[in-house]
Amino acid sequence: MHDRTIAELSAALQKGDCSSVELVSATLKAIEDAEALNAFITVLPEQALEAAAKADQLRAKGQAGPLTGIPIAHKDIFCTHDVRTSCASRMLDNFAPPYDAFVVEQLQAAGTICVGKTNMDEFAMGSSNETSWYGPVRNPWDQTRVPGGSSGGSAAAVAARLVPAATGTDTGGSIRQPAALTGICGLKPTYGRISRYGMIAFASSLDQAGPMATTAEDLAMMLQAMAGFDSRDSTCVDQPVPNYQQALKPGALKGLRVGLPKEYFNAEGVAPGVQAAMEAAITTMREAGAELVEISLPNTELAVPVYYVIAPAEASSNLSRFDGVRYGYRCENPVDLEDLYKRSRGEGFGEEVKRRIMIGTYALSAGYFDAYYLKAQQVRRMIRDDFTRAFADVDVIAGPTAPSTAFSVGEKSDDPVQMYLSDIFTIAVNLAGLPALSIPAGLDNGLPVGLQLIGQYFDEGRLLAAAHDFQQHSDWHTRRPAMDR
Repeated sequence: MHDRTIAELSAALQKGDCSSVELVSATLKAIEDAEALNAFITVLPEQALEAAAKADQLRAKGQAGPLTGIPIAHKDIFCTHDVRTSCASRMLDNFAPPYDAFVVEQLQAAGTICVGKTNMDEFAMGSSNETSWYGPVRNPWDQTRVPGGSSGGSAAAVAARLVPAATGTDTGGSIRQPAALTGICGLKPTYGRISRYGMIAFASSLDQAGPMATTAEDLAMMLQAMAGFDSRDSTCVDQPVPNYQQALKPGALKGLRVGLPKEYFNAEGVAPGVQAAMEAAITTMREAGAELVEISLPNTELAVPVYYVIAPAEASSNLSRFDGVRYGYRCENPVDLEDLYKRSRGEGFGEEVKRRIMIGTYALSAGYFDAYYLKAQQVRRMIRDDFTRAFADVDVIAGPTAPSTAFSVGEKSDDPVQMYLSDIFTIAVNLAGLPALSIPAGLDNGLPVGLQLIGQYFDEGRLLAAAHDFQQHSDWHTRRPAMDR
């Protein structure tokens, strides 16, 4: 049961091979047995089993949909009604929202069952899932290594087959990078495709929710439920949601023009094993009928410095609301209002969050705004223009998701710049607002390597179809870490 995809579990439930209660019970047992991964912050056994019983009743009445009774997990950045939503921070350790996020509403309406909230980097700030107030998440392929971040808990839970799918958020690669490092699939949709309502903000012009699962087909099923217009989010685009599963047609790679950026291949810092896996993946696509086109994205090297001006600036603004007054952590016995603010924020936030708040506040300060923030926004437009020119000649763009496989816990903790460079191939996509996904494409010394496919705006269907066809010509997505059950 643990090795089955959403599509397979949905078929099994429909046939009566298992019940949702049985499926959820097995899922909860798997989560308990894998406690050493530290993938979950909150587990919801009573709530999940109650929902499973209701799902079985709906199925008995013939009222079930494809996702009815399927257990999933939510990243602990999505507000869940009366359930702790901590953002992996001491600041929100006691916060139980009075409402559900749009993503939670959508997936609940589709019939999925939330079994718990997954661990993450604090306020989604990190590339390794080591900044969490609740401790680091461990990679199920090698528990001495990180799962990537910030959606590391969701990635580890899916990779270990604790749940068939989970939600994540992607601000600079935080779905795709952990998906690559744990050998699963992760999709960052077009900015505005999924409402950000109820998703605790890090960098509002970059954040986007997305699904994480073991196959492209499962990503399509999850995206179908998650996507849609929501008037509560002014950045959500009112555009019809296509049938993503119908887009998964055989032979999608045949005749597909695949762009290969020269800046992504044989680039400095890319591990030899990752480069070899990319070359093999490109060969697979060519043999499946894809047309390979060399392209250039000349401003790629500017993406990281631009991101680490814009994202901290927006974080500085968004996190100003956590003041110890209205909700969240409050210091003990403050002597006055200034002491309340200083100590509540100083004690409630972790080191990485404080670092980014300080960087962002500096970039937005008088005398530096034009030199840093405004200039970064101008270069952001140049990066977007690079993609616009490239998509005049190609349908999708391919390359490595991350420059290396999973690194050891603690290896980069004292070197923020090296940690930031982990997202060198993913950040530009967020700056441009484009959709992209990562799928398994090989192993390097026993650790997963991810292939990234980038698409044109709202072209998730083509991306998913290409990824699905690739998975018909390879078996990397079927590989799983060796874990005792």
